[in-house]
Amino acid sequence: MESNFKITPEWISAATARGQKIAALTAYDYPTARLLDEAGVPLILVGDSLGMVVLGYPDTTQVTLAEMRHHVAAVARAKTRALVVADLSYHTYDTPQAAVGNARILVEAGAEAVKLEGGVEVVPEISALREAGIAVMGHIGMLPQHVKEEGGYKIKGRSEAEKQRLLADAVAVEEAGAFALVMELIEPELAREITARLTIPTIGIGSGKNCGGQILVIHDLVGAFPWFRPKFAVAKADIASAIRGAAEAFVREVGA
Repeated sequence: MESNFKITPEWISAATARGQKIAALTAYDYPTARLLDEAGVPLILVGDSLGMVVLGYPDTTQVTLAEMRHHVAAVARAKTRALVVADLSYHTYDTPQAAVGNARILVEAGAEAVKLEGGVEVVPEISALREAGIAVMGHIGMLPQHVKEEGGYKIKGRSEAEKQRLLADAVAVEEAGAFALVMELIEPELAREITARLTIPTIGIGSGKNCGGQILVIHDLVGAFPWFRPKFAVAKADIASAIRGAAEAFVREVGA
């Protein structure tokens, strides 16, 4: 790929046909976005996970659209080759009109696509976004914005009824015009089946290896949030210890 090639939703969408798996990571600030882009990450998600790993909220439901806009703008300033996707935060897409209006705020801040959670029930919102010319990434399975009513983070698709519902959700999201689909905490065999059925890439998180790609929260990948890490996330670094060690050394030097 040429060094100045700009990745688009269409390029991501065609990844399955090329036999290419998509590696996606989150970023919430300018330097992280630049570093991920330099590493060749093709898709950067400004996720509402920032609520937990950046803002200190207990879950994603407290993240506001204003906070999302702030972090999207910071990431967009990195002018990445990677596609910048932004989460539509909790209750910002309750209607098709709200989805379009709020997505436009994120697009104006620099997002090149938006992501929203849900399946069949959000088809009207996905369709409205596509009609407005806004690219959409779907998200099914465990829905973090619904963690309170679902009683925690649980594997989805273990019962036959849930399996059929998730299959229907995946097909509906693709048919509505999404260019990719995040599958979170879906039973791995079902994730494999959904991946085989769709033409757009499925991007798994805690859903096994047989997806069309994988996405992780950057803090989980580099060990920057030591107080909690999902079981499925394997850290490739220990940034938290490095920061703590550097700060301790600074304190000692100043004290001496």
